[in-house]
Amino acid sequence: MEHRSSLPVKHGWGHVVAAGSFLDHLVRTQDPVSALTQLMRATVKAVQQSRQYQCHCGWTDLKLGALEIDRLRGADLKNLLRQGKLILVLDLDHTLLNSTRLVDLSSEEQYLLEQADAMKEDPNRSLFKLESMHMLTKLRPFVHTFLREASMLFEMYIYTMAERSYALEIAKLLDPEKVYFHSKVISQSDCTQRHQKGLDVILGAESTVLILDDTEMVWQKHKENLIVMERYHYFSSSCRQFRYAEKSLSEMRQDERESDGALATILGILKRVHEMFFNQVGGSDISSGDVRQMLKNIRKEIFADCKIVFSRIFPSNARPENQLIWKMCEQLGAVCSAEIDTTVTHVVSVDAGTEKAKWALQNEKFLVHPRWVEGAFYLWRRFPEEDFPVDKSRTA
Repeated sequence: MEHRSSLPVKHGWGHVVAAGSFLDHLVRTQDPVSALTQLMRATVKAVQQSRQYQCHCGWTDLKLGALEIDRLRGADLKNLLRQGKLILVLDLDHTLLNSTRLVDLSSEEQYLLEQADAMKEDPNRSLFKLESMHMLTKLRPFVHTFLREASMLFEMYIYTMAERSYALEIAKLLDPEKVYFHSKVISQSDCTQRHQKGLDVILGAESTVLILDDTEMVWQKHKENLIVMERYHYFSSSCRQFRYAEKSLSEMRQDERESDGALATILGILKRVHEMFFNQVGGSDISSGDVRQMLKNIRKEIFADCKIVFSRIFPSNARPENQLIWKMCEQLGAVCSAEIDTTVTHVVSVDAGTEKAKWALQNEKFLVHPRWVEGAFYLWRRFPEEDFPVDKSRTA
């Protein structure tokens, strides 16, 4: 649907232009992001004072009304589909990298300071000392390959709850040549709702947007677009922040593998969604496609033939269907049950001595640790059940 606006907008030189016709001209002559940026330069002061403008594209310092946003999103959709691209929104911390303050390094991590200095001239380094911020940043393995390959299929945005100065500094590490993100860096000050991220600041149709983020709760309105990432805990401060008792990767002097780590795995899922979107219905009317439904369908394949019962996983007074691991299993395509019967395929427990666990072993059903579910949820594949045994002791 095409919308026209007769709302006059004053730009900085005191002239008056019709927002609708100006947008039409810009969108016809260049990509929508450039159009929005140019419109910002011409109208920012008047637009920010207008009560009729409702939508805030913070990364351009511009507020626009619903009609103008709708017009730009429609043009952006056509432009992206012409290029064969979708939209990918990327969180930073714990998704693409991990950062820590220098003062928070543990005694076992002090070697990293020397390592960062020694690698300073290495163009392929993944550890950076941000001198002005007194921080260390470690890029997640495979991140450069991930960004390079994803950029061929997606228009990419950075979206972080961190401060803008930090976001821009990290963007330089990830994209020093500015070929992936350009000016599309969204930070805390751009959010339109406190402690929440929203697609209202993204120039694109929601049906074409995929999100990678380690924190589901900040995407309350867009959970169907979200791929929840396994958190990257390289530094000990990160483990402490999330109350993980284990040593960090840096303390163990280890790291994720490039070949089958989180980013490599998720890149495969992104490629599959992209292929499904552009190949659906023999390529006809691809603008009606919706990545949210495609994500659901792919995830449901993982546990499609599983019926799962849980044993001593939840507090006795809890409603099982409200528990996170129950919801994970359902999203993975499993049927969950509170009672055992002959159709049950798996019992999930941390104690092999429970009645349900014993029943599973006696009836040749799979008895697995909860990490079997978590691994499938975050890495989008079903792992061999025998790799997740349950001990008789009740320790997780």
